[in-house]
Amino acid sequence: MKFTKATLVASAAAMSLGLAACDSAAENEAEANIEEMEDARDAQVNEMEAAGEITDEQADAMDDQTDAMEESMEEQADEIDEM
Repeated sequence: MKFTKATLVASAAAMSLGLAACDSAAENEAEANIEEMEDARDAQVNEMEAAGEITDEQADAMDDQTDAMEESMEEQADEIDEM
């Protein structure tokens, strides 16, 4: 099942708003930085794909890599509150 990026971003935003009340200020700041990185990388991938610099398959692979990076970094940010 494939979701559009807008759907995924909207879902992530809704989930982060729901969890925001439980997070520390440091964790919230880290997660905001992570989201900015993800948005910038997604925009870069979209531009590269639109310019024909990469194929659709390469763009999908890069998007998957970005998602994995984001998930890993968010797990690290979650550990901020556990310290």
